[in-house]
Amino acid sequence: MNTIQQRKEIIASAAARAHRQVSEEAPVKDAARLQQPLTDRLRGLSSPKLVSLEEAIRRSGLKDGMTISFHHHFRSGDKVINLVVAKLAEMGFKNLHLAASSLIDVHEPLIEHIRQGVITKISTSGLRGELGRAISHGLMDEPVTFRSHGTRGAAIASGELHIDVAFLGASSSDPYGNASGVSRSASAKSICGSIGYALPDARYADHVIVLTDDLVAFPNHPASISEAQVESVVEVESVGDSTKIASGAIRETKNPRDILLAQQAARVITCSGYFVDGFSIQTGSGGASLAAVKYLREEMLKQNIKASFALGGITAHMVKMHEEGLIERLIDVQSFDMVAAASLRDDPAHQEVSANEYAAANESGSATHLLDIVILSALEVDTQFNVNVLVGSDGVIRGAIGGHPDTAADAALSIIVCPLLRGRIPCVVDEVTTLVTPGASVDVVVTEYGIAVNPSRPELSERLQAAGLKLVDIHDLAARARRTVGEATPLSFGDKVVGLVLDRAGRVLDVVRNIEE
Repeated sequence: MNTIQQRKEIIASAAARAHRQVSEEAPVKDAARLQQPLTDRLRGLSSPKLVSLEEAIRRSGLKDGMTISFHHHFRSGDKVINLVVAKLAEMGFKNLHLAASSLIDVHEPLIEHIRQGVITKISTSGLRGELGRAISHGLMDEPVTFRSHGTRGAAIASGELHIDVAFLGASSSDPYGNASGVSRSASAKSICGSIGYALPDARYADHVIVLTDDLVAFPNHPASISEAQVESVVEVESVGDSTKIASGAIRETKNPRDILLAQQAARVITCSGYFVDGFSIQTGSGGASLAAVKYLREEMLKQNIKASFALGGITAHMVKMHEEGLIERLIDVQSFDMVAAASLRDDPAHQEVSANEYAAANESGSATHLLDIVILSALEVDTQFNVNVLVGSDGVIRGAIGGHPDTAADAALSIIVCPLLRGRIPCVVDEVTTLVTPGASVDVVVTEYGIAVNPSRPELSERLQAAGLKLVDIHDLAARARRTVGEATPLSFGDKVVGLVLDRAGRVLDVVRNIEE
């Protein structure tokens, strides 16, 4: 036999053996799946990821002492945290670290789970309601760690905040975990819009469980969270009440004082030198800061000026301006109302971003690095322009850091709007109760009694004065507040540290001490 013929036979023999081996080892088709009705097969109801909440928890390998995470895009309507933690308590878990993007008044049931030792550590952006009050009075042995939204995203990415199991509520998901904060199905129950604060959790957590009340056919598209990131999908009765998203700090104001502040903030912007074609803007939570957009719109129309993008928590007002052609793009990390959520679903120029892409200090392309103007609210501002948005004048934790220090630090022009007084409580003080945003990041403070400009921005003062705006020294504002309500009685703080406020680099910026009974 010649050499060529030998090689041909060897190759043929090897090919035959390979074919037999593949045939013998090939998996048999799932007969049970094939016998399902075609509609069930197409919907993916045989997905091995589709399980009960208890089974999803068991599969996750969660153990006592591990870290669990949640997002807060349903705000006061959120139902996921209470549902999941109640199940964890029922299953006997203890000593868990709860890492939520923020905690709201609706999460009051956590108080009992803390008392029972189910939750012994919390990392978050903010606390409100009875939960904030209880923690302020020393409920927990370990202090709560407070991070801004950008800092939280960066900490998750770096592993500083390691998440073992993420429980992420989704407005829609298919049985394989392609999940979103919007839905195109007629059965949609709970729409929240952007789920940008959940995206770092989905990407970096060891184990991801999606909970949804709108299980849709595969593939759910477009999906904010990919099936490749998800281990389990749990169908529940409700993940949230959409009607309670636009509540509290982000409800539209009708307060005459807030409207005056909004008008003044809009004037500061239009006279600042930053109000030029192609500028970018963000408004924080708080009635006056959100309302300022309406008055800015009037000037944009009058002067034929358009914004390149609006950032952050997107509202119906911003959507309207975008649809009118006044804002080219919307960059959405959190939708503040249902109009914004619908716009995100339908408009390709309305973009969802993760917390990292929004405001992480170490992310070179984060949107805040390109931000021109931000309008923010405050609980307190002091004579060094330091801002407190976390702790009330009574020492109770009642707010959230959010993206406040991220945007103030990165924006070319950062404006704080706050009244001189809230009732009998001064908002402009000699020293803030808790430092959240350093004064070096703040350019302007707008009150109903005048506008204070940081002395580090003399060129800004010159522009505003030339435009006829009433400028005052911030020390004079603090003195006026004192004359009106008298000297404040010093708060009676205890020795126990109940909160750690971290700066954008992850260092301790300030501490919150307990309020004595």
